[in-house]
Amino acid sequence: MIAALGAVVVLAAGASVVPSPVPSFESVRAAWRTSDVRLVDRHGETLHELRIDARRRRLQWTPLTDISPALQEAVIASEDRRFYRHGGVDGAALVAATVRRLMGGSLRGASTISMQLAALFDPALHRQGGPRTLTQKLRQMRLAWALESNWSKREILEAYLNLVTFRGELQGVAAAAAVLFDKTPHGLDAAESAVLAVRLRSPNATPETWVRRAPSALGGAAPAAIRAAVARAARAPRGTGPRVVLAPHVASRLLGPSTAAAPAAVVVRSTLDAPLQRLAADALLAQLASVRAQHVQDGAVLVVDNATGGVLAYVGSAGDASSARWVDGVRARRQAGSTLKPFLYALALDERLVTPASLVEDSPVEILVSGGLYRPQNYDERFLGLVSVRTALASSLNVPAVRTLGLVGDEVFAQRLRRLGFEGLREGGDFYGPSLALGSADVSLWELVNAYRTLANSGRWSRLRLTPGETTGEERRVYSEAAAFLVSHMLADRESRSATFGLENALATPFWTSVKTGTSKDMRDNWCVGYSRDYTVGVWAGNFSGEPMWNVSGITGAAPVWLEIMTYLHRARSSHAPAPPAGVVRARVDFARTAEPAREEWFLRGTEPIALPRIGGYGHPRIVAPTSGTRIALDPDIPATYQRVAFEAEHASPDLRWVLDGADIGIATSLVLWAPRSGKHRLSLVDVDGRLRTSATFEVRGVGAAD
Repeated sequence: MIAALGAVVVLAAGASVVPSPVPSFESVRAAWRTSDVRLVDRHGETLHELRIDARRRRLQWTPLTDISPALQEAVIASEDRRFYRHGGVDGAALVAATVRRLMGGSLRGASTISMQLAALFDPALHRQGGPRTLTQKLRQMRLAWALESNWSKREILEAYLNLVTFRGELQGVAAAAAVLFDKTPHGLDAAESAVLAVRLRSPNATPETWVRRAPSALGGAAPAAIRAAVARAARAPRGTGPRVVLAPHVASRLLGPSTAAAPAAVVVRSTLDAPLQRLAADALLAQLASVRAQHVQDGAVLVVDNATGGVLAYVGSAGDASSARWVDGVRARRQAGSTLKPFLYALALDERLVTPASLVEDSPVEILVSGGLYRPQNYDERFLGLVSVRTALASSLNVPAVRTLGLVGDEVFAQRLRRLGFEGLREGGDFYGPSLALGSADVSLWELVNAYRTLANSGRWSRLRLTPGETTGEERRVYSEAAAFLVSHMLADRESRSATFGLENALATPFWTSVKTGTSKDMRDNWCVGYSRDYTVGVWAGNFSGEPMWNVSGITGAAPVWLEIMTYLHRARSSHAPAPPAGVVRARVDFARTAEPAREEWFLRGTEPIALPRIGGYGHPRIVAPTSGTRIALDPDIPATYQRVAFEAEHASPDLRWVLDGADIGIATSLVLWAPRSGKHRLSLVDVDGRLRTSATFEVRGVGAAD
């Protein structure tokens, strides 16, 4: 009797107070912020989740219609059986709790769902380690009545299930269902719902206690199912890491605090394609496992759409299998190796210094540089003699590339590489010297793939993008459409590639592709980059530490990943060779001395062999002295008559003439003794039609010369 009277007094006291203002349901839902930002692919599939609140785990607000009815029933049965019948405060439950309190028991059980929700809104009602005071209880009831006056029952239940903490950091039904059962709220079954309901009442209880109490929360779940659900929830990790980790390096760029993406943005859409991202990551992981015994620990993959510049796959490392999983191998700069050769030959073609049929000598050469003599070698340490530019590029021969750089000029090539987006190049082409032709510059996979995409897009460059709304900036032309076509045609030539790689290798595809491999000095970096009509794919393999690999080339290291990805991309899509653009003509070439078999070849209009039916009738002309890069020092104590410089050519025909710094100085078949002048000079062999056949640059230093 005394207990009942006490309950009535409390109810009357609470009812006599004017209800406190409460927030609207709409404002509470609008103020909800997730603890995770999601990165999704172009189709909306989740690629990565990034925590931005380490204190709580909150996912998206879940409408009541998307919450399992089993969970709704279990929570009401466990927390507030008369939820739909009371007006915010359950008088019968309050009486029972009061009696227990007077008899020395706990006041637990008096709080309705509405009262618990009210306590979540008012900081003054938060527990401070002990039970609430009578004043706090009155305030809590007053807020519960106010809620019931302004909200519907369904709104109260929806807000409660989204705001209540189920375990530790897990706030809301979406986080609890995802972390404890790897489900969305609408997929929770009766056993899982019962376990979540009893965890609200006893979050710190043992699994055995949850098993014992769960049937009382919901009678429809079988004991075995409840035990299985308890065991699964108990195994769930308590860490703060994301649930989906498929694109960590992209997520750090698009979702991190230093980006433009605001923490309030629940979802950030990217240009990535989730199935392709998975395949690229798996292909890289499998290939690294196959060459791990050869000391290869790391790799990276980048796949882009040629037309839009959208990045389709971005794998910065091999994840847990990597030596440094958080290093971004797509953006890290490493030595390019032979991957820069296509851009060198495209420049030489545009400058009309060579044609695909020009013969270049692949033989030992010594070039004087500031550090001594530079002796470029081919990968297999063999020399093929006279070869065409087509063979030199497709088979990645080093000496012909160095000779071609001598025609173009170090700084001219470096400037063109900068226009291609290689931002890490040092100023001054002479910093690299002739080794620039063989990729001594540091580049990133990001830059390299976009440079090859430039060739795929007929010589037009634009930026890559990671989000659909990102602009690619103003497009710029770096190479002529004709030069890009010729280089693409040579890189797609399986037969010309066979001199180094053979006919059967990981670069051979059943559809049209242009592809190039590269290996840096001491086998520290391994590249394979190539394109079809629609896609450009780049792969890097090596070690983030910079340690060398053991007998791994681009063919055996990076190329298998490139082939697997390119094959996947074209599983249902064809790739045809591009049509020759205007300004390109086809002509027959007969090579003298059987340098190469006669064939039909493509030329920039005006460079085709019309006047000369046979290329190389006297052998490929070559400047024997001075070699390109020579530095000549004049001695002021020796008479000038005895310091003349000999100009000597090999395989020079009577129609070739010496041209020094633009001035004709005589027929090339004669030895010319030149009185040296201080400065830098270019010596060339030019035919009767004014076409450049070869050239060499050298420098004279002496009295009055700049050091």
